[in-house]
Amino acid sequence: MSIYVYGIAASSHPALPEGMGGVGDPPRPLRVLKEGELAAVVSDAPEDLRPKRRELLAHQNVLSEAGAGGCVLPMRFGSVAPDDKSVTGVLAERAEHYKERLRALDGRVEYNIKANHVEEAVLHQVMAESPDIRGLAEANRESGGGSYDDKIRLGELVAAAVKAKEADDAAALQALLERAADSVSVGPESTGWLANVSFLVDRETAEDFLAAVEQARKDLPHLEVRINGPLPPYSFVEPGPTEPAGTVASGTDTGVG
Repeated sequence: MSIYVYGIAASSHPALPEGMGGVGDPPRPLRVLKEGELAAVVSDAPEDLRPKRRELLAHQNVLSEAGAGGCVLPMRFGSVAPDDKSVTGVLAERAEHYKERLRALDGRVEYNIKANHVEEAVLHQVMAESPDIRGLAEANRESGGGSYDDKIRLGELVAAAVKAKEADDAAALQALLERAADSVSVGPESTGWLANVSFLVDRETAEDFLAAVEQARKDLPHLEVRINGPLPPYSFVEPGPTEPAGTVASGTDTGVG
């Protein structure tokens, strides 16, 4: 039976509630594997584990419950090891790295920010800022819509201008929010979003970060800004030294929001 790993904590971390379960149907009982000053929250791994909503929520619920008692380094959904010895071996090999991360992330949460353009608003901006686009659009209107080639050219100019604004607006949004965060992690590009950025925030000053998000929405009204959090700091755990073959492997993110 392979082992499912939820997170890593200090060996002195408070125990989880008696009888609490994790992923699987029925939920697999949780247990704690200790190695020196570190511990891993684990369960047996279901053979047919899939990133379904129920399983994602079960994973996140374990981390939320464990995180209520102190700092936990969250593993991504689908982190599986061959056996208990493989897990404790990784804890031993990466002990210094994990202890440093526990210190650095203590009392901190992650907020993920995604943004895209409000189409009508950004088109107005592009027209206002580009004399060439404005002039060609006006010429097309005056000629009853313009020729096929003129329409194509206008579309290409608009598309290029919008694409350039995506990069500028992503940078502007990050600059406004990083002032209220301890650290920043830029996520992978995703279809439909010009920005996908995670921010590490002190739990006690989270209201300041949320206020910064609201201010950014006012300062950049042509952006749709979505926020997901507070989350366990998935984006800030960092993998550490190269893992031995056949040990813990990260899987799918637990982004269920």
